[in-house]
Amino acid sequence: MSISKSLATVIAMAMIPVVSAGESRAADQAENKKIVQRAFDAWANGTGSPYDLLAEDVTWTIVGNSLASKSYPSREAFIGEVIRPFNARMSVGLKPTIRNMYADGDTVIVFFDASGTAKDGKPYTNTYAWFLDLHGGKIVKASAFFDSIAFNDLWTRLPPAAAQ
Repeated sequence: MSISKSLATVIAMAMIPVVSAGESRAADQAENKKIVQRAFDAWANGTGSPYDLLAEDVTWTIVGNSLASKSYPSREAFIGEVIRPFNARMSVGLKPTIRNMYADGDTVIVFFDASGTAKDGKPYTNTYAWFLDLHGGKIVKASAFFDSIAFNDLWTRLPPAAAQ
């Protein structure tokens, strides 16, 4: 009887960290989701953007076959090669509308639409899925999926020099 009681105690004690780790993971997921939601709210309101969350050494990968598809090894590389040239082509910046947001561990997945107006007066609309890995409230890795045809049309229709 004492062996069974001891075994039950050991099993019960061994499960305590699992429950605590699970609760901690759920809290981290919820916090990461809140952080990303606040950044998207700021973007929609014109007071910030998810790019404010980028770690300096973030790896941002644009998946697919767009003219910007590749991995960018830092915040500056991504902002300098994609975001600034993109914004230079726009007269009215993108405004996001989240369709759904999911969290799993350190990853937050945002499925959203965004639209704005290019400097030539034509609308730009796209649908995105971003997989964002967070650490300490910062995005350390991202994979972005979107309609490459719509992006390439904007990118080639308004070269950066003509957009400015």
